Amino acid sequence: MSLQTALQYHQNGQFAEAEAAYRRVLQTDPKNAQALHLLGLLAYQLGDYVTAIRDISKAIGLHPHEADYYSNLGLAQRAHGELQQAAESYRKALKLNPRDADMHNNLGAVLHALDDFQPAVAAYSQALRLSPDDADIKRNLGHALRSLGWLALENGQLNEALSHYQTALQLVPDDAIAHYNLGNIMRGLGRFNEAEASYRAALRLNADDADTHNNLGNVLRELGRLDEAITCYRQALVINPELHHAKAHLLHQLQYVCDWRELSALTEDVRTLIQNVPMAQIPPFVMLALPSISSAEQKKCAENWARIQFNKLQTPSFSFNREPKAKIKLGYLSADLHEHATAYLMAEVFELHDRNRFETVAYSYGPDDGSAMRRRLTKAFDHFEDVHSVSSAEIANCIYRDGVDILLDLKGYTAHNRAQILAFKPAPIQVNYLGYPGTMGASCVDYLIGDPIVTPAEHAHAYTEQLVLLPNSYQPNDRKRPLANKPSRAECGLPEAGFVFCGFNQTFKILPEVFAVWMRLLREVPDSVLWLLQANRWAEENLKREAVAQGVEATRLIFAPRLSLEQHLARQQQADVLLDTLPYNAHTTTSDALWVGVPVVTCMGDTFAGRVAASLLNAVGLPELITHNLQDYAALALKLAHEPDELARLQKILVENRNTVPLFDAVQFTRDLEAAYETMWQRWLKVV
Repeated sequence: MSLQTALQYHQNGQFAEAEAAYRRVLQTDPKNAQALHLLGLLAYQLGDYVTAIRDISKAIGLHPHEADYYSNLGLAQRAHGELQQAAESYRKALKLNPRDADMHNNLGAVLHALDDFQPAVAAYSQALRLSPDDADIKRNLGHALRSLGWLALENGQLNEALSHYQTALQLVPDDAIAHYNLGNIMRGLGRFNEAEASYRAALRLNADDADTHNNLGNVLRELGRLDEAITCYRQALVINPELHHAKAHLLHQLQYVCDWRELSALTEDVRTLIQNVPMAQIPPFVMLALPSISSAEQKKCAENWARIQFNKLQTPSFSFNREPKAKIKLGYLSADLHEHATAYLMAEVFELHDRNRFETVAYSYGPDDGSAMRRRLTKAFDHFEDVHSVSSAEIANCIYRDGVDILLDLKGYTAHNRAQILAFKPAPIQVNYLGYPGTMGASCVDYLIGDPIVTPAEHAHAYTEQLVLLPNSYQPNDRKRPLANKPSRAECGLPEAGFVFCGFNQTFKILPEVFAVWMRLLREVPDSVLWLLQANRWAEENLKREAVAQGVEATRLIFAPRLSLEQHLARQQQADVLLDTLPYNAHTTTSDALWVGVPVVTCMGDTFAGRVAASLLNAVGLPELITHNLQDYAALALKLAHEPDELARLQKILVENRNTVPLFDAVQFTRDLEAAYETMWQRWLKVV
């Protein structure tokens, strides 16, 4: 029996006859390498990979310079799951025949399967150079580039990921996953219109992907198209009811538009998920404004979130020397070092730090808006690092290399945060401060700075961090905030007469129970109005509709357009009383009102977010404006509306004492904060 006859059987698909023929050849010529090779190839085609590897390896032993032998051995090894061995076989084949496009393509496939993306891209690229019109190679290269982009995206290297995905889509324009991930990159870069286009391209290719609908909703939210965002979240949940974070996003955006019809049901759903589905990705910030949510539930949510977000990171093991230093290096980490409430609160503290005892570094990963505040902040620090285009891992390395002793995270879990930087533990002491009114639920965060009201010692169980209590309020205040000339009531869109109740909080903080109190006040105080901050048209429509349903004319709700800080503070002087919200108080909004002489009526809650106004009122010397239930809250607001002399007394106290009360004593506040830093540092030095 000749080898040619055996090969003819093989090519005709007569596998049994071919195998018998190959074996007869080998009986007469046991060292016939080609017969062994083809017998092994036949075994591979029949799914007998062990035999294939054995026979082809024998053939290679007889003739070690045949590229096809190594290539087919690689096929069998790959099919048998021996990926590293297959990659080595393909490399040997390519040494013998470097211009074989199929071999480069097969090497790329094995490397891709090994998650060795960069070499896989190199292999596919070489295959494409050799065979530029091969559609399969183009697709494989596109998918490898997509995987490389995914890896860069996971590491926060957005610009590198962007390049990979754009190239991948040039090769494989119908790759829905690549369009989806490109959308994620554009969203991460703040290029929301382009992100929307990418997500919509992905949905044209795969309309039933719940994650894409959810992420499109996130982009539409950023673009202010909240009605469309809500529709996207609903569609995501229709496709996948188990996409729990879409439910959390839906709930939060319904709060932003003040649509309360599903509030109770969705709140209970989220509460159940937090307790029973620890891998449900419920953003902790969503929990702060939900009715009846306890601090224990907020903590549980934060712990779940930290576990999901941080445990997947490959973090280096940084080491630190416990040695006394002439100066403690403070690192302030934030996306809000521009025109933002956090900057307005902290600016003077940054300027007042004692440079003999502290060195300060800003790590700004937010945009440079070119504002006067940005210019002021860049001068306020010893070093100002603009790291907005740097990955989280690289920022962590920068913090470590700079030798930061205490890292102050001013964002927590608020929008556009990069809390994962803390998971790398680049500083020996890491602190949750100011930006997020709650625990981060993460072991990498050592301290949370509060005060005896927002975080009393008896509430320590609600925080994974150790509590540091400042003696007055935890909130700093800038005495240099600009104040324009006070406009007239007419210029503010207010009636010339009548009491002005003010509620300048964000709309997601306005909940039905508190709004019902506000409507009662309007009914009981003739000619009064409720002055709210303009947020979105859907909230205005819903609040006006709800007012009418509660017997109040819609025209008595007046919405103030957004203005610069100095203009906003100036017009706020036309308010008579600021009405606080619950369970999420007015924070900067409260101190703004007190700064311009407007009394604030609050109802103190049980969580950090619901106790801030009480802290500020205590530090400004007006604890009598703190109530503990909505009945007393309503009664106090009504009293001030009916007793102009009492209201005038409170306004006078605020104006006359503004420069002496603890809330606005920036110098003493900074010294108190520095004392806390000193205590943290000394405690760390003593740990053995």
